[in-house]
Amino acid sequence: MLHQDQLNRINQLAKKAKETGLTLSEAKEQKELRAQYLKGFRKAFENQLHSVKVVDEEGTDVTPAALKESKKRNSGTKH
Repeated sequence: MLHQDQLNRINQLAKKAKETGLTLSEAKEQKELRAQYLKGFRKAFENQLHSVKVVDEEGTDVTPAALKESKKRNSGTKH
């Protein structure tokens, strides 16, 4: 995830965009910061999904196959 100062900068640029508009360099910076934010968010969400196990009422593991495969692919990597 991004540092708090980077999140603050995203918010500053969003506010400025609404009030007065952004210069080309500010728009580029905003786009890059948003891309970094989304990349971190998606990775954190993926890590959260990898901790999920779905069981039915009888206690049988019914975790979707796609999630099981994703867990296997990432089992040796550091999140």
